[in-house]
Amino acid sequence: MSIVPRISHGILSLTIETKEDLYKSFMPFVVNSGLFIPTSRPYRLGDEVFVLVTLMDEPDKIPVTGKVIWITPKAAQGGRVPGIGIQLSGEDTALVRKIENILAGALNSNRRTYTL
Repeated sequence: MSIVPRISHGILSLTIETKEDLYKSFMPFVVNSGLFIPTSRPYRLGDEVFVLVTLMDEPDKIPVTGKVIWITPKAAQGGRVPGIGIQLSGEDTALVRKIENILAGALNSNRRTYTL
């Protein structure tokens, strides 16, 4: 898998290396959009998280805050990747626009994602 989540001092770091992994991680159906972050660390719905996101070849990490709205447990059916889905804050519109531009034309695909 080319998505690499890491936790450092309570901060999640998410590196998305391919357009396919970005497609699988992006949650456009959520208000303000969201991201799925593979992790085995326990979270509860409503937990606030801070994430440093690196998109493919972008040189800079993008800081985002979000709220846990989705949990895929370790023993999920169908071989689903364990992790959390976060709802991005209204202040993360620049990241959402960047993701939508990268995924232009692919957002309406019926391919499987980490959440649906």
